[in-house]
Amino acid sequence: MPNGVTATTEKQSSVAAGADTEIGAQVDLRKRPRVKEAMIQGFLFLCGALSILTTIGIVFELSKESLSFFTRQLWEDTNKQIVVELDTSTTAFKVSSGGADLQTGDVMRLGDEVMRIASVAEDIVTVERGIQGSQVVPHKPGTDLFVSNKVSLVEFFTGTDWNPQIGRFGIWPLVTSTLMTSITAMLVALPIGLSVAIYLSEYASQRARGILKPIMEVLAGIPTVVYGYFALTFMTPLLRSIFGVNTVEIYNTGSAGIVIGILIIPTVASMSEDALSAVPRSLREAAYGLGATKLETALRVVLPAALSGITAAFIVAISRAIGETMIVAIAAGAGPAFTLNPFKAAETMTGHIVRISGGDISYDSIDYNSIFAIGLLLFFMTLSLNIISQRVVRRFREVYE
Repeated sequence: MPNGVTATTEKQSSVAAGADTEIGAQVDLRKRPRVKEAMIQGFLFLCGALSILTTIGIVFELSKESLSFFTRQLWEDTNKQIVVELDTSTTAFKVSSGGADLQTGDVMRLGDEVMRIASVAEDIVTVERGIQGSQVVPHKPGTDLFVSNKVSLVEFFTGTDWNPQIGRFGIWPLVTSTLMTSITAMLVALPIGLSVAIYLSEYASQRARGILKPIMEVLAGIPTVVYGYFALTFMTPLLRSIFGVNTVEIYNTGSAGIVIGILIIPTVASMSEDALSAVPRSLREAAYGLGATKLETALRVVLPAALSGITAAFIVAISRAIGETMIVAIAAGAGPAFTLNPFKAAETMTGHIVRISGGDISYDSIDYNSIFAIGLLLFFMTLSLNIISQRVVRRFREVYE
């Protein structure tokens, strides 16, 4: 055989052997350790677990302090005094007339001694002395009589007077003012934010979108305390010039709600624009092919197709409005008031928490513990909105191939 043919055959054999080696290396399916990927996966899991544990810790602390608020024994002055001296063996005695009525079964206190009323006959009170571990001691005439009181859930959720210092714990004045500011904010933010989103998604050029969207989102970066003073020094005088000085108070929920609406416009617009931009281009082209105008396409095709994302944006914005603190603390008012007039001063839930926690209230007092009950209610309000948001997104989500 010629030398050239022999060399060619050897070369082909070596190439075939190399190919077999490469094929063998390619089909090696043994699992290889991926240390970096495992570390990244572990870090992501740690972040998720940390966020869950943080939420659990917040709920635990709120629940613990709220339980202390609802189970704390309060002592309310009855404006009655004992009229005779009591020794350690006396169980029936006369009290002064007037003041609050005493009922059988009530728990009352004379000095440091706690008693339970067994019966009441006109001004004669029969008691069981030394309950709740208190010591039975003598009492002088004229000693004030206090009766026990606790915050009930019925009073908390149905009362219309919030004044912890005198034992009034109706949450509705704080809830109504919170809802008024949130509704006012929604009336401002939802139409404007959705209109901006439609413009950016359907009408604006790429260059205009790249310029306008970052500028719009600058609003979200302004400190809320600046918005608060903007509401107090600009929006309130504007409303007073329109509706009258006697109609609009200096501190009012209307101006606070309008400025909160301005604050959350970027949230509504950005999230809604993302939802609109995610709608496939083919739907728009199909509408154009049927003779629809750009406006008809945007309102009748693109908007319904992005309904789940837009609804989620609305609910996130509502949660943001409910939880806003500094604007309402500065511009809405500093006292609970049960009113539905947006031009009157009224304190919101978050504004009340700021005022109480930043004052001279002692730790573990009834006023201090009340802010945890308000915070827990606020937490469940925002949690309910998030649950509704998830259900709406699942209900109206549309998947395109």
